[in-house]
Amino acid sequence: MSKIDDLIKEMCPDGVEYFSLGDIAKSIRTGLNPRQNFRLNTSDAENLYVTVKEITTGKIKFSDKTDRINDGALEIIQNRSRLELGDVLFSGIGTIGKVAVVDIPTDNWNCSESVFLIKPNHNKISSKFLMYILGSNVAKDQYESQSVGSTLKGVRMATLSAFQIPVPPLEVQKEIVRVLDSFTELEAELEAELEARKKQYEYYRNTLLTFNERERVIWKSMGEIGKISMCKRIMKSQTSRSGDIPFYKIGTFGKTADAYISRELYSDYKSNFPFPKKGDILLSASGTIGRTVVYDGKPAYFQDSNIIWLENDESQVTNKFLYHLYKITTWQTEGGTIKRLYIDNFKRVKIPVPPLEKQKQIVSILDKFDALVNDISTGLPAEIEARRKQYEYYRNKLLTFKELERSK
Repeated sequence: MSKIDDLIKEMCPDGVEYFSLGDIAKSIRTGLNPRQNFRLNTSDAENLYVTVKEITTGKIKFSDKTDRINDGALEIIQNRSRLELGDVLFSGIGTIGKVAVVDIPTDNWNCSESVFLIKPNHNKISSKFLMYILGSNVAKDQYESQSVGSTLKGVRMATLSAFQIPVPPLEVQKEIVRVLDSFTELEAELEAELEARKKQYEYYRNTLLTFNERERVIWKSMGEIGKISMCKRIMKSQTSRSGDIPFYKIGTFGKTADAYISRELYSDYKSNFPFPKKGDILLSASGTIGRTVVYDGKPAYFQDSNIIWLENDESQVTNKFLYHLYKITTWQTEGGTIKRLYIDNFKRVKIPVPPLEKQKQIVSILDKFDALVNDISTGLPAEIEARRKQYEYYRNKLLTFKELERSK
């Protein structure tokens, strides 16, 4: 960091001037939402439609889940906001503060109305430096205090235009960008490796859990293997926002609980009603069907009917084998907008049951891949998280400047 310190001492020893974003941008616009203007994913849609989900780690990343628009829709959006290389994208609704620099050709994509398109004045500020500033605490402190909306938070264009941005000399900006780029490039390499390992895991999982007629495999229904169980219903009036025992609903399953129950209620229900044992595979039976959590034995309670488990005989099928098998199982669901996996349908699902020795062999291979791609304490996700925290520390440190006192 000594070069940056030397440059600051030489070029801006008394501090850095702050400007409103509107003063250092040629323009600030947004994309366009469909409404009456156009429709998404029509039969002739071949162009890409960027929302907040495509903005990640300073890049625009398309996927098979990215919405598509046709040529007419693309022209309508471009007449409002024409993208160019070097523009900075900033998500202003929902997940606020995701940023990226446009560094790919722009002839076949544009953005939704939830994404701001900022054209920096490169005589004052570089695209990369502005991207890092807008992703840092400098901007976060401003949009968190000035966002509007109750359910869906957002930043108004006038608010964004008024954001105060430190603007050191371009040479200082260039050196800071060089340092921060080294962090983001390393994180990108780790994420690419993680994605490759995930595909490798999926390949081996699908191969090892596909059995032909010559193999010694018995097919059994879930109902034959064990009893399908769920916790006793917890009423909303029995929960609180803080307390002793976390209560996981379908929306917080596998995440952080936002509701709690008393220790007395937990002890009563755990003793007198079905409750998972350590190592049981909890399964989501509503919404996104088939998400799994291995119960770790720590005090917790789970929403009835939406979260279920199989009380299986591990002399037939081990929990670890079920954990991997659930990931490729096709579930028979019912319902419209919100899908459900009902108990009767779960009971009828048939799965392959190889000999225990074979199950253990398969698990020993798949567990290694699973730990590498999913373990937040030892695997690649842990290393990525550590690098991200390191990057955020240096980003916020490098982008915090003493403000130059303007002469009166």
